[in-house]
Amino acid sequence: MSASTPAHARRRHRTPSRALLYAALTALLLAFVGPLLWALSGSFKPRGDIFAYPPRPLPSPATLANYRHLLDSQPYPSWFLISTAVALVATAVSVFVCALAGYGFAKYRFTGRTFLFSVMFSSLSIPFAVILVPLFVILVKTGLGNPWFALVVPWVAPAFGIFMMQQYIIQSVPDELLEASRIDGCGEFRIFCQVVLPLLRPSLGALAVWTFLQSYNSFLWPLVLISDNDQFTLPLGLQTLFQAENRQYDLVLAGSVLATVPTVLVFLLLRKQLLEGLSAGAVKG
Repeated sequence: MSASTPAHARRRHRTPSRALLYAALTALLLAFVGPLLWALSGSFKPRGDIFAYPPRPLPSPATLANYRHLLDSQPYPSWFLISTAVALVATAVSVFVCALAGYGFAKYRFTGRTFLFSVMFSSLSIPFAVILVPLFVILVKTGLGNPWFALVVPWVAPAFGIFMMQQYIIQSVPDELLEASRIDGCGEFRIFCQVVLPLLRPSLGALAVWTFLQSYNSFLWPLVLISDNDQFTLPLGLQTLFQAENRQYDLVLAGSVLATVPTVLVFLLLRKQLLEGLSAGAVKG
């Protein structure tokens, strides 16, 4: 459409395209939010009403019996505490270690740097299921098979996190700033903590969200490590409810709704850093 076309004609031309875009975005929103809304509604329904036909979008009447039964009959608070605590510890350790390793790969030149980075980067192509058994055997043989420690191990230094931080540091931390800090008498670790880390807040937030979700939603690794029902993580605990003889869908829905609370809180707390970290790579790249 030429520049001489009247503005109202251009607006009429854009209206159908914009309507289609909004319709597609609305459909995607319903596809993603629909299951969560259904779970939220079903968690307040008696078990017999969850699969009633025709389905009722709202519980009538709403009841908290599912939540009371879940908390009274199952060690759900223990599952919730273990999953949340492990995910928080794994996130804190992973963010620091990945930032430190990414800084080393980005700003230091040492023998074997390229080889080590290639080995680390190539590990992204190896599924976790391939190293699951060797990792478990190593932890048991070294006496480090305690669940509270072992649950954190896979998320301490993920290759994706190191690569992400290395790329962001190359783009965001100028060498001149580091040289100026060294001239002022700062040690290397002090430079990392006081100069580099504050510049990495967007990428640290994005990495923290990713690590928290990976650890919090992990199922296969806890399944190998834990056999005691009281020490289950949330994914394992909810799976036991689903595999029960009478398929306790009411408790599974209530537990699933409660399980979303930490993830939503993490996203709300770190949403600014997450969006900045994701957009920074697009802009600077």
